[in-house]
Amino acid sequence: MPARTISREEYLLLAKVAEEAERYEDLVAQIKGLTQTYGALTIEERNLLSVAYKNITNSLRSSWRVVDALEKLESARPSAQSKHQVSLIRRQRVRIEKELTDACKDIVKLLNDSLLATAKAGEETVFYYKLKGDYYRYLAEFAQQQERSRYSDLSLAAYKFAYKHALAMLEPTHPTRLGLALNFAVYYHDVRKSPERACHLGKHAFDEAVACLDDSSSMQVMRDSMMILQLLRDDLVIWSSEMQRDAVGK
Repeated sequence: MPARTISREEYLLLAKVAEEAERYEDLVAQIKGLTQTYGALTIEERNLLSVAYKNITNSLRSSWRVVDALEKLESARPSAQSKHQVSLIRRQRVRIEKELTDACKDIVKLLNDSLLATAKAGEETVFYYKLKGDYYRYLAEFAQQQERSRYSDLSLAAYKFAYKHALAMLEPTHPTRLGLALNFAVYYHDVRKSPERACHLGKHAFDEAVACLDDSSSMQVMRDSMMILQLLRDDLVIWSSEMQRDAVGK
């Protein structure tokens, strides 16, 4: 007797249960199964996918930063015992890097193999290319020089495509367009080490959105947009201060 196909509603229920239980690997498995069986994802389903990978990678990125800082601290000590400890810490860092690399490459593969091919023009395409830019950016954060350059270029290409599409298809106040602008600006600051470009992109997105704010949008969209605008403004203040300090230092 052939196995019964799991319905879309059942996949979605199991995905929501996994989210509530904070079992994000299980959540990924349910959304992958849904994609393989039914193709394109709904807005709710792709938001769940985004939540799953964000939680998996955020935890690993945080762990990597802690271990990397400990390795640098221990490396500054000259004793033989410290050298042994550095070796042990480095082993842990490499293990975390592998897990993080696997997670980032996993979502990029899902995007390339399935989701981008079925994405409709507009918000869905921007959403997926933004994700692609995000996860290549995460890979660039900890990769060695040659790989870092490659991942940085791949991230830039994805962000550029998404941003060009967003400018043509989405309103300046659309949360997906604003979220893309925020992350693209972070890319320029963190990966390309260019607070000038980050500020230019971020300020342009911020000013355009503020000029277009009105009461015609739904309350949820307005709340989402305002939250992203606040994050963007906070980053612009920090980056502008960095530029001013750099100018004084010169």
